[in-house]
Amino acid sequence: MNHNLAHMLINTARAYRDQVAIFHGTDAFCTFFELALRSARCARGLRAQLGLNAGDRVALVMKNSPQYVELLYGIWHAGLCAVPINAKLHPCEIDHIVQDSRAQVCFVSGTEDAPDTRTIAIESTEYRALFESPGMPVAEVDGDAIAWLFYTSGTTGKPKGAMLSHHNLAAMSRAYSTAVTQISPGDSLIHAAPMSHGSGLYIVPHVAKGASQVIPLSGGFDIAELESLIAAHRRPSFFAAPTMLNRLVEHVRQTQADLANLKVVVCGGAPLYLENEVAALDCLGARIAQIYGQGESPMTITAQSPDQIAAAYATGDFEVLSSVGRPLPEVEILIVDAEDHPLPVGHVGEVLVRGPTVMQGYWNNPLASAVTLRNGWLHTGDVGFQDEHGQVTLKDRIKDVIISGGSNIYPREVEDALLAHPAVSEVSVLGRSHPDWGEEVVAIVVPTAGAQLTKPELDQWCLDRIARFKRPKAYLVVEALPKNSTGKVVKTALRDLLIRLGEEANARTWRWSLA
Repeated sequence: MNHNLAHMLINTARAYRDQVAIFHGTDAFCTFFELALRSARCARGLRAQLGLNAGDRVALVMKNSPQYVELLYGIWHAGLCAVPINAKLHPCEIDHIVQDSRAQVCFVSGTEDAPDTRTIAIESTEYRALFESPGMPVAEVDGDAIAWLFYTSGTTGKPKGAMLSHHNLAAMSRAYSTAVTQISPGDSLIHAAPMSHGSGLYIVPHVAKGASQVIPLSGGFDIAELESLIAAHRRPSFFAAPTMLNRLVEHVRQTQADLANLKVVVCGGAPLYLENEVAALDCLGARIAQIYGQGESPMTITAQSPDQIAAAYATGDFEVLSSVGRPLPEVEILIVDAEDHPLPVGHVGEVLVRGPTVMQGYWNNPLASAVTLRNGWLHTGDVGFQDEHGQVTLKDRIKDVIISGGSNIYPREVEDALLAHPAVSEVSVLGRSHPDWGEEVVAIVVPTAGAQLTKPELDQWCLDRIARFKRPKAYLVVEALPKNSTGKVVKTALRDLLIRLGEEANARTWRWSLA
């Protein structure tokens, strides 16, 4: 049996041939028939013109665009593997992912580049030439063939490639459309969040059900543009990190914008705090869904549908609203202690996941795969509990990942960059609560003896080495970092320090902060 995801598009094209598949703003880019045809031609171009072979990796370092969708299905149609990469990453970070994945070609938009790898700009004649050949039949693939190689990261080491198969993404698609929100032909999905991450995976269930993809002309999240797109398209939905949802709510409150056309906002990627969820429900009504997932099991661990959230809101059930919902279909949850022993209902421990949505492992990293998937369970690194009704509530993260504006920032990457500075002796990076972004990055720095550090100098140092959004928003200079008996930095003590400083003089100036 051929498990290729491209069959979902072909089936939809047969059923809804002349329906618009992709809008660029409010302009029709192509129908489902045209998308299926272009994907088949793209597949032939990838295999024949570029000489790619089954299973080869194709990197996408692109902003949101209609070409992202046709390339994605062209890659799958050809039996290849997509490697989505955030175009906002630093060139060194992009190069690491391209090299680690051994991508044979990299498609880019604008001025992005992938050193030492064949690069094709979507505006080029070389790109257009890929669509000039006759289409090829859908490549035969096994269900375990890798379709989406997503680079995530822990708090230590380089990013790791989570291998998501055609089988994984098909199961993800089924779970989404049955447990999160039902998708009907003619619905639309607005890509206000990056397609290199969660929003890109939402393409799969929506294409399978005959829903249109709407790509903003801005290529991202612009409140005024989003409002106009919601008004212009049929039953639109979109994925939003909590900070995006918060900004939408604030915009509606200030402008009295009419969002009656909106179907649902699916919130995920970071914690949705109760007060923000209640504010969104007050403002938008029963149009909020919530998902909990991660790169290793994307958007498919637990979920709350709009009806479930609305029912909890109507009855004042804040325990349900504070949770991340119940496990999705075919997914099992287990809460365990530090030794992986199952814990009773209501006890806090690490969240483990098992099911067809869980990744195959990490690309070219058997040790990390064995640790994360030990005993047949995905170890999420998240801490929480499950109640007697199956609801999962998250309490904390074992890993010290900072989530700012829905993007994961890994302290080790920032620490490594700062430690390369000759005047930095030691550094510890952690997140500080922020009203708009959820968290912001703070670096606590120990300078070398006699050294003087300035914020502009450290800012530029970081900007030369890591992506702008990972740069610390504040630096605190201390004489020494608190450590335990084994020499490990005690981050709980540093968090307590940030809390104390935040309570001093409205936290506007810190005596240890850099000018």
